[in-house]
Amino acid sequence: MEIILKYFPNINLAQKKQFDSLFSIYSEWNSKINIISRKDMDSFYERHVLHSLGIAKVLKFHSKSCVLDVGTGGGFPGIPLAILFPEVQFELIDSIRKKIKVVQEIGAYLELKNINAQQMRAEQYTKKVDFVVSRAVAQMGSFVPLVKNNISPKSNHKLKNGILYLKGGDLTKELKNFPKASQYSLYNYFDRPFFETKKIVHLSF
Repeated sequence: MEIILKYFPNINLAQKKQFDSLFSIYSEWNSKINIISRKDMDSFYERHVLHSLGIAKVLKFHSKSCVLDVGTGGGFPGIPLAILFPEVQFELIDSIRKKIKVVQEIGAYLELKNINAQQMRAEQYTKKVDFVVSRAVAQMGSFVPLVKNNISPKSNHKLKNGILYLKGGDLTKELKNFPKASQYSLYNYFDRPFFETKKIVHLSF
């Protein structure tokens, strides 16, 4: 938990309690359903919570905006972002029913009023949103066609509406067909070895 406070010192008491309770609730669910790698639980706050919050270092979502988390899995990056931005609506979708069930239960436990978790594939989602976020569920060439039409054309943020994608490694080849894509190194924000190769890709249309 201390790692969250180090990089996000201005969170309020309610948010501190929510972030603090994440480890125990995920540990409990992980003992029933393998939603997070067992070895990753030892670095839960760094590899899952802080990694998800890296998006907030690149962009502060405005209140009343709507963000779609595609392939949310166990609720990342959607749940940590929903805690950090309580005035933003987060739509969390995944094709696997048991994972969405866990996300719904965790959201209820944390009393998050700003998340809506549904079992569905990306191509089934039809609403317009300000941003689509995700943690490397697919190659960019496969991912973009699935979500491109969900991006609202009206932008109100410092970055144009689009995709904010958590990725790792050398993305030169993957992004060759997306010359408008911008890369942000998470190591610039989190000075820890895990983040040396971690990036956020922003792509607008």
